[in-house]
Amino acid sequence: MTFQNPFFTRREWIAFALLTVLIVVVFPLALDAFRLNLIGKYLTYAFVALGLVLCWGYGGILSLGQGVFFGLGGYCMAMFLKLESSSPENTAIQSTPGIPDFMDWNQITELPFWWEPFNSLGFTILAVIAVPVFFAFIIAFAMFTRRVGGVYFAIITQAIAAILTILIIGQQGYTGGVNGITDLRTLLGWDIRTDEAKTILYFVNAALLLGCLLLAQLVKITKFGRLMIAIRDKEDRVRFSGYNVSGFKIFIFCFAAALSAVGGAMFTLQVGFMSPSFVGIVPSIEMVIFAAVGGRLSLFGAIYGALIVNYAKTVFSETFPELWLFAMGGLFIAVVMLFPNGIAGLFRTHVEPFFTRMFSGLDRRQAGTGAADASPAE
Repeated sequence: MTFQNPFFTRREWIAFALLTVLIVVVFPLALDAFRLNLIGKYLTYAFVALGLVLCWGYGGILSLGQGVFFGLGGYCMAMFLKLESSSPENTAIQSTPGIPDFMDWNQITELPFWWEPFNSLGFTILAVIAVPVFFAFIIAFAMFTRRVGGVYFAIITQAIAAILTILIIGQQGYTGGVNGITDLRTLLGWDIRTDEAKTILYFVNAALLLGCLLLAQLVKITKFGRLMIAIRDKEDRVRFSGYNVSGFKIFIFCFAAALSAVGGAMFTLQVGFMSPSFVGIVPSIEMVIFAAVGGRLSLFGAIYGALIVNYAKTVFSETFPELWLFAMGGLFIAVVMLFPNGIAGLFRTHVEPFFTRMFSGLDRRQAGTGAADASPAE
């Protein structure tokens, strides 16, 4: 019995196995704790890239504001960690012990009511997903039910990223302002600043990423995934066929927001802070570059794109700190003009056919040798 729509093709199973070995075995064995934590930080961006592959590559919805959802997820986790590190014992020198230090600096004398629920880890985990998804739903419902799409939607999401950044910076007493929420120390009493803790969090991050990859693949291979491709290519035809196009777009946009939020929460845990610098226009555009370089039609390519671009960003920023933004822009332009399907497209177009020809030629030679050996002696 053969399956019409397998979860993974044979090539994809091999790609999944190689990716798993790379991030679970090779990186931990080959890198020290500092570099491994740096790779873990790169992998948190891969969550966003996965969502963009589904949202942009398969749905045709280009969002230039994914940093909003990445930041919201990160801020939710940071609020819990900050409250845990702001116990009355740890903040005894403040004029108002028991509240985050930045609130005390801004002469706030009691914890705001909307901070209170973040004393619970269970509520925080729920909020990491629910808050960004709710925010994404409001945006998507307002836009897609009015058939706003294309470049107009991209510009609106970019404007929302700018607005949220300004709001976070302006409400310094409640959000930490431009510095963000810093000095995060423990998770339920477990010190997350040690090398051992960062290594454990790396593996948690890797496991979540692989799980989200499988979940995204499940969405892609279903009828829903095929309809998203149809909406991307012929939206009016799908609408005239009786499907609720806006509903499909709202779901995929919210799903991408949820993936971004998980990445933001893991970023906060691994790096130890969250600030508005990860919410605004520039980081949101960088996240699109991750998906574009990896291949906006490839889930695996999105992860490799996040790793490669962030590694290049680290190298450029260390070597040429005044030129790395130009290098990032040039990389994006080169990808769009020279190989629009990214690294995954190059692999499918050039590398894979080469190995196919090589192995098929080897099989033919072996078959010919076998036939010669089997021929009767003269």
